[in-house]
Amino acid sequence: MALNPLFFRKTLVAGTGLFLCIFLIVHLSANCILLLPEDMARELYNSYSTTLRESLLIKIVAYLLYLSIILHVVYALLITLRNRKAKPQKYVVNHTKDNSTWTSQNMGIIGTLILLFIIIHLANFWARIKLGIGESPGFDATGNIDVYEVTYSLFQNIYYVIFYTLLMIPLGLHLHHGLKSAFKTLGFYHKKGLKILAKISLVYAAIMAIGFGIIPCVVYLK
Repeated sequence: MALNPLFFRKTLVAGTGLFLCIFLIVHLSANCILLLPEDMARELYNSYSTTLRESLLIKIVAYLLYLSIILHVVYALLITLRNRKAKPQKYVVNHTKDNSTWTSQNMGIIGTLILLFIIIHLANFWARIKLGIGESPGFDATGNIDVYEVTYSLFQNIYYVIFYTLLMIPLGLHLHHGLKSAFKTLGFYHKKGLKILAKISLVYAAIMAIGFGIIPCVVYLK
C-alpha cells in the first residue's frame, strides 16, 4: 500500500518538531549559565562551548539538528501551501475561528517569524564562531574561544535584545500549538491524556519563551 504523502509530511514535521523541543530544553539550560556572575559565567560558558565543538557525539547530534530544522521548515511549508490550495472558496459566513485557535490559523506567519529569528541568530553566533565569518572571536584566560564575550557583546545591543525578546512571543505560541499537534499527528488521542498534554504544552511553551526572553535582558543589565 502506497504511503500517503500528506501523512508522511505531517509525521516528519511532528517528529522533527519534538526533537527540536528536546534541543530547546538543553539549549536553555546552557544559556542559564549566562545568568551567573561574569567571571564564573565566562569560564563555564566557554568550557561548555569548547566541549560541544570538540565532541564527536555532539557533532553528530548537531548535524541531525541542522537536518531537522531544514526538514521541519520545508515540509511545514509544503503542508501550509497544500492546505491553502485545498481551501474552498470563502463564504460570507466563516466559522473557521470556531473550530481552531488563532495560533493554528496563523502558524505560517508565526513560523516565518521564527525562521527569520533563527537565520539572524545563526548569522550572529554560529557563522561567526563555527565558520569564521566576520570579526574573529578572542580567547579567554584558559585558551578557549571566548564565546561568552561574543554573546555578552551582542546582548549589549539594545536593538538586538528587543528583537530577541519580542521574537520569543511567536516561539511560545508555536511551541504551545506545535507540541500538542505533534502528539496528535503521531496517534496520541487519549481524551484525558490530551487535556494533560495541553497543560504540559502550555507550561513548556511558557518556560521556553520566558526563559529565552529574559536572559538577554539580564545580560544587558549586568
